[in-house]
Amino acid sequence: MKAARDVGHGLAWPYNLAAEQVTPTLYSGTSGVLPALLDAWRYFADDRYADAASRGARSVAAVVGEWENSGLYTGVAGMAVALRGVHRTLGDTAAGAAADRALDVLRSRFDGEGWNDSYELIVGNAGIALAALECGDLDLAQRAVARYARTAETTAAGVQWEIRAGAVPRLHHISHGTLGIVYALAAVGRAADRPDLLDLALAGAADVVARDEAGPDGFLVAHSDPQQEHEKIERHSYGWCHGTAGDAQVFRLLSHIRADDSAWPALVDRCWHTLVESGVPRRIRPGFWDNNGRCCGTAGVLALACDRQVERGDGGDFADVLVTDLAVRARTDDNGISWSNFEHRETPSDLAPTTGWSMGNAGIIRELLRHARITSNRDPRYAVPFPDHPPTH
Repeated sequence: MKAARDVGHGLAWPYNLAAEQVTPTLYSGTSGVLPALLDAWRYFADDRYADAASRGARSVAAVVGEWENSGLYTGVAGMAVALRGVHRTLGDTAAGAAADRALDVLRSRFDGEGWNDSYELIVGNAGIALAALECGDLDLAQRAVARYARTAETTAAGVQWEIRAGAVPRLHHISHGTLGIVYALAAVGRAADRPDLLDLALAGAADVVARDEAGPDGFLVAHSDPQQEHEKIERHSYGWCHGTAGDAQVFRLLSHIRADDSAWPALVDRCWHTLVESGVPRRIRPGFWDNNGRCCGTAGVLALACDRQVERGDGGDFADVLVTDLAVRARTDDNGISWSNFEHRETPSDLAPTTGWSMGNAGIIRELLRHARITSNRDPRYAVPFPDHPPTH
């Protein structure tokens, strides 16, 4: 909380302690900090956290109408999710009214196809559909996914989509690829009782499943095809964004929707097998596992391990390994405890600690608090569920 800035109409959090500009986004700004504060309030019963969340919601509410990006993790859709979470958790009617305004903004910006040229979950229609669904606007959610039937590309095993209009590589995973779109189609299809959307989701999932390179026991799919050329992108990842931990969340959702189909829980098990055997969270080689955060690091794998602990009873040991690693890598200074990620191609290699959900303290704290609740036999639910993470059954 020491990183918070008083911006006149509430509290806001910059990307890191050195940054001057604050951002309201779910990915790296204030909207991503609010859910962690609410989890802390529930766990510690300390009203300072609830007060900080309410004040943070005010700063987000103040910029809902002027923030140009509309995406789930980058814009107004994610702000709506965070504001609705504060409203539901604390009974904060001002936050609820601001969430309604955010939905109004999204409706006004919809051009009949979307909000931008992105198809994926982080920025594009898929994430906005999930935000609308989480906030109770099923009509907007259905309009957001309508474009996918028209834009699907048939493959040998199913269908796939561009990451954005004109982009050449086809990405496969939850953050920017086919599985993020699959998640949105399946979630909206279930809520709206739309078999056509669910069938399209299953076709997208089939394409990704056919790309598995790990054999019958595991599950590992390349980052992209053709491989996106960038010196920092490895062909295979294990985190939430471009890897097996995120793939498993999509398969978990499909296993909840298609409870009579044993293929989906089997794929969740295969993802789990690959993760446990991968070497994560050890830093096996330069660049292999340098991130502690929720998006592409240890905290994102911990989220799945906690899901396993609740649903299957077999995730506890690996969850403990992940928590121990996060504890070892925590750094303490005058500002408190934080985590620094690592980039071996940069000098200096230790990156500045960040505050938000994606690569920062808020995302890590949120998963550590959930692990603490589970191990003490308390409610495993998050205070504010994220719309791309299925609740445990």
